[in-house]
Amino acid sequence: MAHMRKIFFILMIWACSAQFVSAQEVGDSRVHVLGQYGLRFDEWGVGAGWEYFFADKFALMPHYTRIFPMVGSASNFSADLRYYLTTGASPVYVLTGYSLTTQNNNPGTAGTKQSSSGANVGVGAVIPLTEWVALSTEFKFQSQGFRQTYFRFGLAFPL
Repeated sequence: MAHMRKIFFILMIWACSAQFVSAQEVGDSRVHVLGQYGLRFDEWGVGAGWEYFFADKFALMPHYTRIFPMVGSASNFSADLRYYLTTGASPVYVLTGYSLTTQNNNPGTAGTKQSSSGANVGVGAVIPLTEWVALSTEFKFQSQGFRQTYFRFGLAFPL
């Protein structure tokens, strides 16, 4: 829990130090390069996604993540709908979406691949660092499989 407080404190400092406004208009899009940490099973992952603003304050974010469990292999595809609660220096959003996780605990053995789908819910923020890059942070709960909460972090690049 002490680590989570430190992370939250650092994020708040970054949010307060941002000095410019990030436009989010219909038709805007961003590419995200992400890392994630599964809080329940200490699983790391890396991934990428594309965020597209299709209406005022609404964005669609499909993304793929390769997960590195202790045993075997896993991956996740999610398509999230984001609603931005704030605009300005550090936009905050809530999300909901669909997620499909594929896992194989015994690679090389027939019939060991499992897939499960479910819902995502979460909250996040995009903190501009410069005009061409922003810090992307997110807490997301995925209902399928192990029902794990993830802390996601990465960089977002406007297109």
